[in-house]
Amino acid sequence: QVQLVESGGGLVQAGGSLRLSCAASGRTFSSYAMGWFRQAPGKEREFVGGITWSGTTTPYADSVKGRFTISRDNAKNTVSLQMTSLKPEDTAVYYCAAKIGSITNIYHSYDYWGQGAQVTVSS
Repeated sequence: QVQLVESGGGLVQAGGSLRLSCAASGRTFSSYAMGWFRQAPGKEREFVGGITWSGTTTPYADSVKGRFTISRDNAKNTVSLQMTSLKPEDTAVYYCAAKIGSITNIYHSYDYWGQGAQVTVSS
């Protein structure tokens, strides 16, 4: 069982930066691949990026590649999403999620979810 809690959302101007954190409970956090997803009003939940349990592989969606960076600290049971050069179209609720096995961009393949953090980018 893993419980996830996001923090760090907020309002930022276009071009700015924001860092989201996801704190996990459970002694087996290091066994899970972690994903970040986002959902804008009226749109489907979409994959932002992910990180393997070892932290060695971090795939990203094309829309955020080069602007967002995912990292994890298994000793602290945390995973982070550093967002730079933010655009108004990045506005959404951001979720971290955990799953056993490989990272996928399919949201329903993830077993555990955080409550979400609102990110709003003003133009």
